[in-house]
Amino acid sequence: MIQAKAYAAQSATTPLGPWSFDRREPGEHDVVIDILYCGVCHSDIHQVRDEWGGSIYPMVPGHEIVGRITRVGSHVKDFKVGDLAGIGCFVDSCRVCESCRDGLEQYCETFLSGTYNGYEQDRKTPTYGGYSTQITVDEKYTLKVSPQLPLQGVAPLLCAGITTWSPLREWKVGKGHKLGVLGLGGLGHMAVKLGVALGAEVTMLSSSPRKKRTPKNSAPTNSPLRRTQMR
Repeated sequence: MIQAKAYAAQSATTPLGPWSFDRREPGEHDVVIDILYCGVCHSDIHQVRDEWGGSIYPMVPGHEIVGRITRVGSHVKDFKVGDLAGIGCFVDSCRVCESCRDGLEQYCETFLSGTYNGYEQDRKTPTYGGYSTQITVDEKYTLKVSPQLPLQGVAPLLCAGITTWSPLREWKVGKGHKLGVLGLGGLGHMAVKLGVALGAEVTMLSSSPRKKRTPKNSAPTNSPLRRTQMR
């Protein structure tokens, strides 16, 4: 077993604290990743505080994971030691239902293994997330990360980023389109950046008066971004 160190919640009312636990040794199709960065998603807070119910303790949150591969299983084809890799919201699925066969594992109809606060496919081994030093994951649920990218900025793309990127691509948002973004939070700021990058005219809608004033380091005057205060 691989001994990992983490920050874990022992209950819904206790703060995160240091905790040690064992990760599995890599199987034939697994990679072991030394975690370099992990984003903080608001759902981590909901889960830790059991605000959605059914939380499993001890809990190691974190599902916006970026790191470097240190070990690979004997049958791993797409990764090698030293590669940068990312892990998102889930680490396994049944692989045989219609959604899994269609490449839509996030809609697994049988049993989805969340990156944390869930169970492996045996339905009894808890999953632990990215607020830790290492993680062992099947290569099919591991993403390649370009070494050209700033890793600390890549981590949030694995949840907030893909959550906003997916509908933008589904609706083919681009030049000539007008995009409204409600709220400049974790998802909202990603939608604004992606929408502008795609060439859309972006209007950010906010209920907070303090965001009405344009800060010095905000979008340049020639950027297709407008700010509107909701009333």
